[in-house]
Order: sequence, then structure tokens, then C-alpha cells
Amino acid sequence: MNKYVLVVIILAAAMTVGLYSLPRVVVRNENKQLGGRTTQTPTADSLSVAANTGTPDRSSIHEEVVTPEQQRKLVTLRSAFLTAATAQKEATGEKLISFFRDITRYDSAAYYAEALATIQPSETNLLRAGDVYFEAYTFALDAAKTAALGQKTRDFYQKALDKNPNLLAAKANMAMTYVNTENPMQGIALLREVLQQDPTNELALFNMGMLSMQSNQYDRAIERFRQILVNNPASRKAQFYLGISLAEAGQRDEARQVLAQVKKGEKDPQILAAIREYEDRLK
Repeated sequence: MNKYVLVVIILAAAMTVGLYSLPRVVVRNENKQLGGRTTQTPTADSLSVAANTGTPDRSSIHEEVVTPEQQRKLVTLRSAFLTAATAQKEATGEKLISFFRDITRYDSAAYYAEALATIQPSETNLLRAGDVYFEAYTFALDAAKTAALGQKTRDFYQKALDKNPNLLAAKANMAMTYVNTENPMQGIALLREVLQQDPTNELALFNMGMLSMQSNQYDRAIERFRQILVNNPASRKAQFYLGISLAEAGQRDEARQVLAQVKKGEKDPQILAAIREYEDRLK
């Protein structure tokens, strides 16, 4: 993939949380070549150990210092989870998972999501474990960590899908964990299954578009992002990547128009800088 495109995609990951959630599996290997640092394989519930020692975990991709107040809250939440009766495990576990996600310690959040799903293997808990493991997976750069988190993601999503085959978002996310494995086509097959069942599924279309960009198939990427915009014209995410794909495909005039439209509604300075760089290239 064009190195400049990779830089822009990495910058785009800073877009509004939720709206611009990017499956970083698409850029993981190339990001290392661009100077992205790798991480050590984390210990399960590493922050819990850190809280007991007073030393914040430094192995996470997110290195925000954990405050003493957060450490005290963690001790309280963990104690509540560990001592709760089975009937109360879910409520206490949800608080603990939310705490770790709020401070971007996704590995630890996944550890407790797995614990809860093991104690109470309901569809909801299994799906949540898959979701949180996938979240941790998308932020992982170390190869061993990526492989382990990807396998955990697939394990829990599969268990949830065994209970409910109509969990299309789970299937679309699971597909992305196959991209850097020895069987990447299995991921493509899963996305195609989702689109056979729901041709307008936005997540599957987006993932297919990103994979097309990864393989320099910009015409196909354009098609996927256009399909999203037919049903969701307000998707700035699809507009942004459509603009980049159009630019890379040589469709300069339309690329300028699309990126200008994205710029009108975007406030993130990194994204605006990326758009300006592309606009300069398109002059």
C-alpha cells in the first residue's frame, strides 16, 4: 500500500471515538515500518498487579499514568467482583470492565470480560468478551500479542454465534482477525457471508473497503464506500475513505469534492491536517 496512504489512515484513527473506529489490523505491519513502537506481551490483568505495587503498567500500548484515585477505585471494584455472589457477578463485572475501558486498558478489560463469560456464559457475556478482546486486538502492535488476542476474539465470538447465528457485527469483526493469519481468505469469506445475509451491512462493507485499500484495489474500495453512503449519507468515515480512494485511483476532481465535504464537518486537527495534505497533492 502507498506509504502516504498508510500515514493518513493511521492519523484517521484519531477521529471521534466510536464514529471513526478503525480496524488497525489493516495498518499494523506497515505501521511498524513507519516507526510505530511495539509492545511487550501483556500479563493478564496487568494493571491489577500495578495497583498493588503502586507502579502503573507500562507494557500497554496506552501509557497514561494511572492515578492513585484510580488505583483505589480499582482495588474496590476488584474486591467487589471477587467476593460477589454468582447472582451479582455480572453487575460487579460490568463495572470493572467499564473501568478498564475508560482508562484504555483493554487487555485488563478483556481479562475480566472473559472471567465473567466463563462464570455466566450467556449470549450477552460471550458477545461482550468477544467485543472487548477485539477492541484490545485492534490496538495491539506486537505480533505475539496480536495473535493471542485475535484467537481469544474468535473463540468468544464463535461461542456467541453458536447461540445466535444472526450476530452479524460479531462475524464482521471476527473476519478482521484473520487478515494477518495464515488463512486471510477465511476473513473475506466471513465478510461475504455477512453481505449475503445483509447486503447493506455497514460494518462489513467498511471492512471490505479497508481491505481493498490495503491491497491497492482502490476501485473496489470506492464501490464499497459508495454503497455505505447510499444508505448512510451522513457517514463521514465512509466519505473520508472514499475521498482517499478516489485520490489514489486518479479521480482527482471528485476526490477534492468529497474531502472538502468531510472537512466542513470535521474538527479534529490531525484529520484536517491529513485532508489538507491530500488537497495539496491534488492541486
